[in-house]
Amino acid sequence: MYLRGIILPLTVILLGTCRCGNTCSYKNVLDNITNLPGSDVRPVRNWKDPTLVLIDLSLYTVINLDTSLQIMTTYLWFNMAWKNEFLSWEPDDFCGIEKMLIPNNNFWLPDLYIYEMTESDGNSPVVPYYSVSSDGTIKSSMPLRVTSSCNLDIFKFPFDTQTCSLSFGPYIHTVQDIVMVAKSNSTQVYQNSKDIFVTKGDWFLMDITVKNSTYNTESDIYSEVIYEISIKRAPVVYIINLIIPACFMVILDIASMFIEIGTGERLGFKITVVLGFSVLLLILNNMLPTSDNPPVLGIFCCVCLAVMVVSIMGSIATSYMLMLSENQPNVPPWINTWIMKRLARILFFKVKASREDKLVSVESGERDNKDFKKNETCVSLEMTKTETQRESRIPVEVKLLKRLLLEVLKIRQEMKLSKDQDDAKSDWLFAAMVVDRLVLIVYLLIVTIMFAVVIKVWAT
Repeated sequence: MYLRGIILPLTVILLGTCRCGNTCSYKNVLDNITNLPGSDVRPVRNWKDPTLVLIDLSLYTVINLDTSLQIMTTYLWFNMAWKNEFLSWEPDDFCGIEKMLIPNNNFWLPDLYIYEMTESDGNSPVVPYYSVSSDGTIKSSMPLRVTSSCNLDIFKFPFDTQTCSLSFGPYIHTVQDIVMVAKSNSTQVYQNSKDIFVTKGDWFLMDITVKNSTYNTESDIYSEVIYEISIKRAPVVYIINLIIPACFMVILDIASMFIEIGTGERLGFKITVVLGFSVLLLILNNMLPTSDNPPVLGIFCCVCLAVMVVSIMGSIATSYMLMLSENQPNVPPWINTWIMKRLARILFFKVKASREDKLVSVESGERDNKDFKKNETCVSLEMTKTETQRESRIPVEVKLLKRLLLEVLKIRQEMKLSKDQDDAKSDWLFAAMVVDRLVLIVYLLIVTIMFAVVIKVWAT
């Protein structure tokens, strides 16, 4: 009895060990799996039952976002799982084997397509195996390099946030055949991606939103899962290389308005600034995509360039006024009325109250000058006529005094003419200063408004 109690347990243990030894291999599992459909047949027992496909991904990095072509290249860690209803085994019969790797050409693969994909990228690593579970669940895990289109909104460039979508769904199988469902929600996908996300310093991951949706055509409905990836641009490079130089050039152009008018230095300096600003516009144009919605930075640069050109035209106008002061002695009436009086008061110039009196005094001076000439002629004729008659009676001192009087009157006339010319030049200079201040005020007003608009757009 004692030996029988020892022999029976040993026999059971040895038999069990022999049985497990014969079935503790993946080959035995494969040999046990029979009557499996091929890779061209959807693995369902009832063809009316759709295959549920669970997909999940994690964003590893944004390789490139080409703003000119509006194409995004990303690197993903992608997972997909579905169930083969003809595939199953009992793990207890095979020493607890619950999962194994099988080449992917042996089973049916869901018809998966990324709708935003623009080109097939052969740089993605190929993983030739599926993970097969004992309950018939097949998992496909692989890294994907995806080149997809992305509709960019660059109005706030370079402080913009872009949202690009990746839509995963079947291309041929309708919703009656395949139903795509996201395995993880938005929070889980974002957290998983944030933990592994690698940035090159140009884009930062902000959020990932997951949506289960359908795509409707004229005759069919397709199931899809949409991943909306929100990334924010790193603006430091653009601030240093584009925004700060543009602001410096605008400030330099404003400062050039304080260079003395009528000199060639101002005009040459302003043209040099405009040429440098045009180079910045060319650099900005190469950075931005072709879009009907231009960025606010581009609008700001274009407005600043237009104002610079207007300021150059203003400098040319003031130089032309100063040139006219040499050739045209009197200021035209419309300049005197609209610029020297009305516009000067609006621009806070100190207009002399006796300016009209000055014009009256000039007219009276001209009348006095005519009278002087008339009197001078009369005096000279009278002296000529009576010189012979009274030469013997008039003293020599009186004759000298009369001639001295004539010379003094001539000197007064020449001084009067010189003063009138100086007054005319002063009037032209005053009109040029009024126009120059008008251009400066308009320049400062437009640039200030544009700065405020740009800052408000970027801040919101």
